[in-house]
Amino acid sequence: MTTTIESTESETLRIGDAAVFEQRQQQFGMAGDWFAALQIENWKRYLELPRPTRVSEKWRFANIRFLDELENFCVAPLRAVDEPSLLERSERLSKVSGRLTFVDDNLAAPRTMSPELESKGVIFATLVDALARYPDLVKKHFMKHSPDLGSDKYEALHVALLRNGVFVYVPKGVVVEDPFIVNYWNQADDVAIFPHTTVVCEDDAKVTVLEFQESLNPDAAGLVIANAHMIAGDRAQPTHDIVQNWNRKTLSFQLNTNTVGAETNARGLIINLGSRQARQEVHGRILGSNSNVEMYSLNVPRGEQEFDQRTLQTHVAPKSRSDLLYKNALSDDTRTIFSGLIIVEPDAQQTDAYQKNNNLMLSESAEANSLPGLEIGANDVKCSHGATSGRIDESELFYFLARGIPKHKAQELMVFGFF
Repeated sequence: MTTTIESTESETLRIGDAAVFEQRQQQFGMAGDWFAALQIENWKRYLELPRPTRVSEKWRFANIRFLDELENFCVAPLRAVDEPSLLERSERLSKVSGRLTFVDDNLAAPRTMSPELESKGVIFATLVDALARYPDLVKKHFMKHSPDLGSDKYEALHVALLRNGVFVYVPKGVVVEDPFIVNYWNQADDVAIFPHTTVVCEDDAKVTVLEFQESLNPDAAGLVIANAHMIAGDRAQPTHDIVQNWNRKTLSFQLNTNTVGAETNARGLIINLGSRQARQEVHGRILGSNSNVEMYSLNVPRGEQEFDQRTLQTHVAPKSRSDLLYKNALSDDTRTIFSGLIIVEPDAQQTDAYQKNNNLMLSESAEANSLPGLEIGANDVKCSHGATSGRIDESELFYFLARGIPKHKAQELMVFGFF
């Protein structure tokens, strides 16, 4: 069933229109003088920053022709959501600490949250609500870090046109056992949305945030510039998992930073299934000693999809570990680009950092590009990187076929095994 969304605006402007930012501020200006100033500053940055070119190392191998299309999308108008089935589709897990659902940057249902956690000072709120109720806390953590991986222009556009998002805050020593669920849906045709998620996990705290990104209309063209930040204190245990499944007519960016303190165990996972073309940038910063940071991604491009993955692991403090593993299973005429770099600063002695990109090629015409790298400034470290690309073992495939399992099902089972 298709969700019905009624527009309450008579006119929207495209990103390329000169008046789009002024109109956006008049209609959807968010609380706080500092936030308004930040949006003005980022709109200027967006206009001033040059568009990426293929000669840039951070866009190497990427098909940048899709950037010509970005300014043709309209900003998402204010809409009223009127379809109960949407909420049913958003309720994947029964045991959760809270849930928020958005459609085209509009809140689609009242927030749900555990009263017990609220009494402990846990915040799980829309960005609009958090700015109104906790302005100093939001200001302390909002956009303090950037991936620095090539999409600065589009990160600036995200901040300038941002209208809503999610703010999660877990105070010192509080453990949240069940996950928070965030659902971002896009629906309208030729519309740009800007999902934003900030997760703050203070010292000795624990939290899991599961984010689902999906399309209600399989035929609607869309632009998504999503931004997510995970900030973890000492001995914290944060997890942020994202499932990206926009429709095949959506162009998407996912710009993430993970910043951790000392003795922290942090994990980030991104699963990429949808989008016509998806660019993913993740920067993990380890600022404290004896921490463990895990950065994972599973990617299943099909048809003519292109997934562009850029990563940084920056070790600032000594005696910490990071582990990055990106796996791609490519079929049909798909393309992937993985470009990852481990940076170990001079004071980060006894760093243990690992980075690997594995590609399973399911067709002759699929293309996988891998660019792992190291930049080591310390002399007592254990760092390694690698990349593999290979096809399904024909003898293993024969094993399935000889037992009556169809070829497409056998390949599916082998992909699951690969992951």
